[in-house]
Parts: sequence; C-alpha cells; structure tokens
Amino acid sequence: MVLGIDPGTAICGYGFVEQIGSRLVPHAYGAITTPSKMQPERRLLKIYTELENLIQEHRPSAIGIEQLFFNRNVTTAIPVGQARGIALLAAAKNDIPIVEHTPLQVKQAVTGYGKATKEQVIYMVTKLLHLPEPPYPDDTADALAVAICTAYCVDSIAWRNRI
Repeated sequence: MVLGIDPGTAICGYGFVEQIGSRLVPHAYGAITTPSKMQPERRLLKIYTELENLIQEHRPSAIGIEQLFFNRNVTTAIPVGQARGIALLAAAKNDIPIVEHTPLQVKQAVTGYGKATKEQVIYMVTKLLHLPEPPYPDDTADALAVAICTAYCVDSIAWRNRI
C-alpha cells in the first residue's frame, strides 16, 4: 500500500491505495484541513500530527508526492513548500521511501495524457478506484492520483528487481 499526498496548508489531501494484481484498491482517503486564522506553525503541526497518525495506522511502503511547480503564484508556493516539507519529514521519521512525480507524470499515469484537465483526472481516479462518487475536495482526488502513480511506479520497480 502506498500513500499519495497533495500538500497544502489550508487543505492537505491524502490517499492510501494498494495495487493487487491489476486492481487498484483505495483504503483511506480524505483531507487534513486547518483554519485560515490558525498560526502558521500550528497549521503545520496539525498537518504533521495527522499525517503521522495516518502513517502509523496504515503503514504505507512508499509515499508519493508531486514535485513543486509554480509558474505564476510564488506567494502560494511558500506555504505549499512548507506543507511538502512536513510530509517529507513524516516520511523520513518513519523511514518510508519517497517517490516524487511531476504533475505531468501523475496525469499521464492516471489519464494517459500528461496535459489532462483537473476534471479528467477526477473522472479517471473515480473510475480506476471504483469509487461511488468523485472524491471531495479536489485535493483528495489529487492525492489519490499521486497514490495511483506511486503504486504503478513501486510495482514497476519491484517487477524490475525480480528479473
């Protein structure tokens, strides 16, 4: 089982996915939210504590996270980078390998098209995981997409190591 994370300080999406043969099975997914009026260090502590609890409960073999890519809004890049750092810290503390993906790789893995729209990604995540309805909020769908991409990568690495 792998954990996909979509980092953010207001909403941090997470999703646990297991690949069993050719099937992708969701185990737990959702979002960690923090109030906007909360002090930044308290927001990060809340995200860290909840991620730590989720990791302890589900014991993923790898954690997937997107590489930071901001072409316009540098102001939002800083808090996202901080939340990303918290996720990396939680992984390191639990000795879990990190698998980093570009947004293009995640979209390619989930939809077959690296420039897919958010709606296309959400649609395919819902179909691939046989979910009764699209994951909400979008950050959860993004985290599940990262988890799917990570599951494919981890499976492919394991396959290569068997040869």
